[in-house]
Amino acid sequence: MIAAWITGFATGLSLILAIGAQNAFVLRQGLLRAHVLPLVLLCALSDAVLIAAGVVGFGAAVQAAPALPAIFSTLGAAFLTVYGGLRLRAAWKADDVIEIAGRDRGLWATLAAGAAFTWLNPHVYLDTLGLIGAVSTRFHGWEMKTAFGIGAGSASFFFFFSLGYGARLLAPVMQSRRAWQVLDAVIGVTMWTIAASLIRSLL
Repeated sequence: MIAAWITGFATGLSLILAIGAQNAFVLRQGLLRAHVLPLVLLCALSDAVLIAAGVVGFGAAVQAAPALPAIFSTLGAAFLTVYGGLRLRAAWKADDVIEIAGRDRGLWATLAAGAAFTWLNPHVYLDTLGLIGAVSTRFHGWEMKTAFGIGAGSASFFFFFSLGYGARLLAPVMQSRRAWQVLDAVIGVTMWTIAASLIRSLL
């Protein structure tokens, strides 16, 4: 069960680390120290719901269509290979430096924006329902699947709380192109590693 939890945590963390609008928004609110707790709870709980749906729903769908794991694993490996390559390319070119500016907004406006960044992002469904659901099929039995799902959900809580509350500490460092290069390189290598594990599961 520990191995399943670690795999879930590593999978969830590697997927959520990618630089995007949601993470930039959470980082911005963290820098402003405005509505951080409600926002990170919204993001993490949303991820937990989607991850649970991916682990449970994907398993139920597999019973109806046994070919789904191979299909999603193939698609997932292809996506991760391409996305990992893009992250490595970004690291090589030093493209990613987030500029965060603007005024604070009210609590409900902040939560509405956070919900939009989460639920209107098509990649979140591929990550949680597709990729995490596909990786979860490597584990058999509800105990192992539950441990995997809890691990993936824990990664979301860990990441969003770290990002929201650690933003002030990270701000001076993450304005450096070198820091983003290192982060993008780590994300790229991690995603390629997961892609390789999905390909091995097909062999």
